[in-house]
Formats: sequence, structure tokens, C-alpha cells
Amino acid sequence: MDLLLKDKVIIVTGGAKGIGEGIVKVLAAEGAIPFIVGRSEEDNLKTVHAVEANGGRVFQVVAELTQPAECEHAVKKVIEKMGRIDGLVNNAGVNDGVNLEHGTYEKFMASLHKNVVHYYLLAHYALPELIKSKGAIVNITSKTAETGQGGTSAYAAANGARNALTREWAVELLKYSIRVNAIVVAECWTPLYENWIKTLPNPKEKLKEIVSKIPLEHRMTTAEEIANTTAFLLSQRSSHTTGQLIHVDGGYTHLDRALANA
Repeated sequence: MDLLLKDKVIIVTGGAKGIGEGIVKVLAAEGAIPFIVGRSEEDNLKTVHAVEANGGRVFQVVAELTQPAECEHAVKKVIEKMGRIDGLVNNAGVNDGVNLEHGTYEKFMASLHKNVVHYYLLAHYALPELIKSKGAIVNITSKTAETGQGGTSAYAAANGARNALTREWAVELLKYSIRVNAIVVAECWTPLYENWIKTLPNPKEKLKEIVSKIPLEHRMTTAEEIANTTAFLLSQRSSHTTGQLIHVDGGYTHLDRALANA
């Protein structure tokens, strides 16, 4: 299926690694022009070079997204370079373990800036161009908003906000024919996930336990699987889909845990 994404300019925050990298590569393969926004130029350029080596087009801009002024600057750079914005993928963030018992106000607020404030700011600054293009927004969110995880109050709160903003923006932007959807991620294998699992006692056994509880095929979701759904939601092939929280998680969030032994 042709997703009709050829030459579409799509911002992808955190597009240099993990899920974001997967999204960038799939979009480029579909003929879109992803624009990576991330804090590390070195990481950004690695992904740029990998995409270009496969014949794709991609650009990057360095921005520390916890800084509001840099969010605005990043969007301006995209407009200056490309003259348009057709889509936005809010993806950057980190499960940083700011909990209730030992967290602080400062850490909690810093985590919200890492994980949800820039979602609002990127959408706000990109909106005039998205209105022109009747573009689409996809927010990448986490199952922690629905299930809890323990020890990560700020990240769970941020993801609850990501989900709420998805539906709020879908309503607000109906008049512009801008569609807004979210992909809810559960257990997806990324470099950040790998680093996290290594911090646990007996990481191999813990990973085996987690994977055993993923109903569909008892395996981790891949970044490419998240990316494929993202590309579809950005495309006009999903032209009547908006305000949806779509779980790409092998059934992890909602299916009966008894299935783990099926």
C-alpha cells in the first residue's frame, strides 16, 4: 500500500535512537522527509547517514527539548529549511524513575519538562504550518499511564497527560482537519530499555519473565512495528482516524495475564 507520504515533511523528536529512529527510517523508506529533533548532533547524524545510505532523505536539528526556547527554535529551523510541516511525531522522553516516596518537587517538574511539556510546545509552534497542510500529529505514549509501574510517578503522570492531550487536540483541531492520535507502547526493545534491564538484579531472568507475559508470540514489540503504525496514522490512508489511543503492544496492556502460559 502506498501511504502517500512522498515528500511530506515530518518532525520526529528523539528521532536518533530507539523508537524515534525506527520511525525516521520507516518514514524515509516511504518517501517522506523526516526531520530529526534531538539533543545530540552526533546521534542525530548517525541516523541521518544511515538513512541517506539507503537512499532516503532526512535532516536534523539539535535542540534540548526541556528548554522552551529551543523547542521554538527547532520548529523555526524546520520551516526555514523545508518551507512546510506536514506532520509531527512527539516521541522524545525517558522513564526517569521520579517516584512519590523519594522524589522532590524539582525532580518531578524536571521530568514533566523531559516528557510532556515539549509535546505541547512542538505542537503549538508547528500548528500554523500544520493548519496549512492539514497535517497530522502522532504522540508516542506509554502504558504506564494506564497500568502504573511503581517508582515512576512523574513519567506516569506525563503519559497520562500525553493521552489526554491527544484527545483534547483531536477535538480542538477538528475545524482544521488535523488528525491527532497516540500510539501506546508497552514492552518495546530499545537501547534505553536494554540499559534499564541491565540495572536490575538478574537481568536475563527478568527479561525472560517480562517476555513470557506478552500474549502475542511472547516477544518484545519492535521499534519498526511502532514505526509502521505511526506512518499509517500520519498518512491519508487513515483519513478518518482521530483521537485514538492505539496500543501496539502484542496485547500486553489489555489481554488476560493467564494467556502468558497459553
